[in-house]
Amino acid sequence: MHRTVEIRTYNLKPGSRERFARIAGEQVMPMLARWGTDVVRHGPSAHDQDTYFLIRAYASLDDRQQRQDAFYGSAEWIQGPRASILELIEDFTSLVLELDASTLAGLRDARRPA
Repeated sequence: MHRTVEIRTYNLKPGSRERFARIAGEQVMPMLARWGTDVVRHGPSAHDQDTYFLIRAYASLDDRQQRQDAFYGSAEWIQGPRASILELIEDFTSLVLELDASTLAGLRDARRPA
């Protein structure tokens, strides 16, 4: 079985990664879970102090589009952490690819339940 996987990297404003990680961990990730988004893994990049990543899995490209439209258009996001997160981001890039179940399992963060 293959899943559509998005790997998003955030280039953050210098010195803001700790704040970004706190908001992401305390507010955004629980919100994504409530919206049924499969967050595979997220966290600070190992290569510098101003980059963060988020890996999400979807059933298909259409599922990705529908779920992201619903989430990012929701009052919960817009009236919640949206502004505080966006002010910390310089830019971001998304890479979308198809992965099999075993590869996806290898990407999952072993510190949290799937």
